[in-house]
Amino acid sequence: MLVSRVYKHMASLRESEDKLYHDYQTVLEGRKELTLNRERAEYVFTQLYLPDAREYRHHIVRADTFHLSAVNWSNIMMLGAIGLVFWMANSLGWADTAVAATYSLTLLFLRTPLLSAVGALPTLLSAQVAFNKLNKFSLAPYRAEFPQPQAHPHWQTLELRDITFHYPDNSFAVGPINMTLKRGELVFLIGGNGSGKSTLAMLLTGLYQPLSGQILVDGQPMAADKPEDYRKLFSAVFTDVWLFDRLLGPEGKAADPTLVEKWLGYLQMNHKLRLDDGKILDLKLSKGQKKRVALLLALAEDRGYHHGWMNGRRIRTPHFRREFYQVLLPLMKEMGKTLFAISHDDHYFQHADRLLEMRGGQLSELTGNERELATRDAVARTA
Repeated sequence: MLVSRVYKHMASLRESEDKLYHDYQTVLEGRKELTLNRERAEYVFTQLYLPDAREYRHHIVRADTFHLSAVNWSNIMMLGAIGLVFWMANSLGWADTAVAATYSLTLLFLRTPLLSAVGALPTLLSAQVAFNKLNKFSLAPYRAEFPQPQAHPHWQTLELRDITFHYPDNSFAVGPINMTLKRGELVFLIGGNGSGKSTLAMLLTGLYQPLSGQILVDGQPMAADKPEDYRKLFSAVFTDVWLFDRLLGPEGKAADPTLVEKWLGYLQMNHKLRLDDGKILDLKLSKGQKKRVALLLALAEDRGYHHGWMNGRRIRTPHFRREFYQVLLPLMKEMGKTLFAISHDDHYFQHADRLLEMRGGQLSELTGNERELATRDAVARTA
């Protein structure tokens, strides 16, 4: 009974710990907003953090209490059994003193490993709770090796055919999506919030697996069980970019120093980014500078297809925004790259070869008058 109580509180303790870590994350990542709004800060502290902290304290105290009770109860039972043996031997004539002493010594020798086993119970229960949490993620089977994906260096067309996708809670669905991209194109994708732009981007880059439909490269379907073959086509610059401190070239080899030096100049980072044999020495950069470094990392990989959440409105310097659309994107096209950018910078839509729009999970291409209207005011169109 005590063991079941310990397990119950250990399981609840893990849930409380998750809540508490979420509260810590809220305070750390929302510190600016909380500093400005003391009422919100008070709400987070009194209505979120304190109840979760009390719940955590309740379960950890109860778990420790029942565990110590189990340890002490085991000790009491062991010593009580020794006393019972001697009482039965002396009072009831059950056995002589030598036999009783043998039983008692045996129990005393078993006492230490038994108490150690009971003492290890919280660790074992914590491990079981952790395994149960991991099983909920439905993780892919472990593979020690890193299989080398099959390359498609000379691809010409990439097609999404009847692609559909919806999230596990069925709250939002995308598709069917039909789209063909040609090598060397510069494609802009627009759409309002919640229209499915990011979902399409994740499907396009192979980070989400479609529920139905096919992805074809040069007319050949990509094997669903080998997504790494398809992903090898892409480099990406995400909105929530994570910067690695090592520039890698094709096939994981050293990046081309000539290409890196040239693009450091194009990105106006040659005097701000310090490199040592391909290693970035200082990543304490502004958000705009981090986006430029992320673009450099993607270009150094020298893959044929570049995807990005390239919203020039996040580029605060108007001069560099103009450079980005009028100089950098054409330079990447000259390198033979295919570019797919999520952008709302309508002043620069004329530089795109094609303009696509997501609306309510459906994809369409804007041409003629529709494209002209979007170029004049993309915000009004996607509102």
